[in-house]
Amino acid sequence: MRPPCGQIQSPRSRREFLRDSGAGFGSLALAWMLHRDGMAARASSPEPDPQKPLAHRPPHAKARAKSVIWLFMEGGPSHLDLFDPKPVLQRMAGQPMPESFGRPITAMGTASNTLMGTRRAWARHGQSGLWVSDWYPAIAKHADDLCVLRSCHADGLNHVGSVCQMNTGDILAGRPALGAWTTYGLGSANDNLPAFVVLADGGEVLGGPKNWSSGFLPAVYQGTSLRNSDPPIFHLAPPPEIDDRRQRAKLEFLGDLNRRFARDKSEDTELSARLDSYELAYRMQTAAPEAVDLGQESEATRNLYGLGDPVTQPYGRLCLMARRLVERGVRFVQCYSGSGSAWDAHANIEANHGRMCRQTDVPIAGLLTDLKARGLLEDTLVVWGGEFGRTPFNEKGDGRDHNPWGFTTWFAGGGSKPGAVVGATDEIGLRAVENKAHVHDLHATILHLMGLDHERLTYLHNGRDERATLNGGEVIQGMLA
Repeated sequence: MRPPCGQIQSPRSRREFLRDSGAGFGSLALAWMLHRDGMAARASSPEPDPQKPLAHRPPHAKARAKSVIWLFMEGGPSHLDLFDPKPVLQRMAGQPMPESFGRPITAMGTASNTLMGTRRAWARHGQSGLWVSDWYPAIAKHADDLCVLRSCHADGLNHVGSVCQMNTGDILAGRPALGAWTTYGLGSANDNLPAFVVLADGGEVLGGPKNWSSGFLPAVYQGTSLRNSDPPIFHLAPPPEIDDRRQRAKLEFLGDLNRRFARDKSEDTELSARLDSYELAYRMQTAAPEAVDLGQESEATRNLYGLGDPVTQPYGRLCLMARRLVERGVRFVQCYSGSGSAWDAHANIEANHGRMCRQTDVPIAGLLTDLKARGLLEDTLVVWGGEFGRTPFNEKGDGRDHNPWGFTTWFAGGGSKPGAVVGATDEIGLRAVENKAHVHDLHATILHLMGLDHERLTYLHNGRDERATLNGGEVIQGMLA
């Protein structure tokens, strides 16, 4: 209420000011929390603050998923032996492929070989009646959590290019990985850990770091690779004689030298990333050891992931570490099974896939069980798949060739439609024929569930607004809950 004209209003006391403005302070905190958790949408897509490139950024729309765990089966798992049964292929086994299905150009020249059925036993699981083969009995128990896309297709024939495309959208190296785009679009949800983490179970991922590169995005958005052994991160702890005060002083001195060097090199994003990485490494010395310490988990949890079995222990470690990381705000985690292309079954698919499925079945099922029990599956998107599938004709009598024309990927949680099957391949499982979904569509859908519009998530590079899905990509509506 205004004072009468000419009357001087008495000054307000500090107590009155705090009382009257308290609600406003609460609103500021609430707004920040909503933006941090993806509950508030941004109307536009402004560039990140160059001084704080990993600061929280609100999504374009309400996010269904806060984090992604991508279970990458490197080498190409056979959809025909896992999630896409083909009775017609079984009946035609041993016969030449009919001309009506077309003759694809294959990686190993096997298109003229006879058709090969599967030795797997199939059953429907859950209320959804999802078909899963006997190679994945533990995952089959989660049939009602899975959204199976049977109609993926890609562009590459070899592993290096195809792994690259599944990560970056292009078979040629040089573009940012999807995890880098996600970090660029949303920033980091934690201050003391990387936003994008890569885990591999053994050998080198084919193509190496280009698969988690930031490409033409600023280097700060690239993935961080952790080891699958103790310690997962080298040199986290300083020598005993270096206390926190000395460590901080060394870091500040180094930072001062780097900032002087960078004054006339503002365009050098790798230098900026190095400066940021020193600061992050300092903060990680406190947070990271705890985050990757699997010894903090109960024996029951460790057994759930198969850590007590030498067969399942390597991939079980990755899956458990992934859960711990997303629990602490890491946005994007990739867990490679068969790193070095171990799923590549050109011969003796029974031995190859039998071994790889035994290594991954219990850990993946354990991850789904654990996420669900902790209430994390609702906002964590789990993605399973490889760079391509396998062909319906034989190679070397008992193996299968590469198949980028039609293969399976599945989602779980994070706003995906549970207990659903989307798309289809033809009667022999060679080509996607119904609701075909390119890698770009897959990426657009993942970004959509993270609250990002793939057409608005752009970065100006060489005079062109680049995006994660290049010039294509549509959200796969049938996969959304």
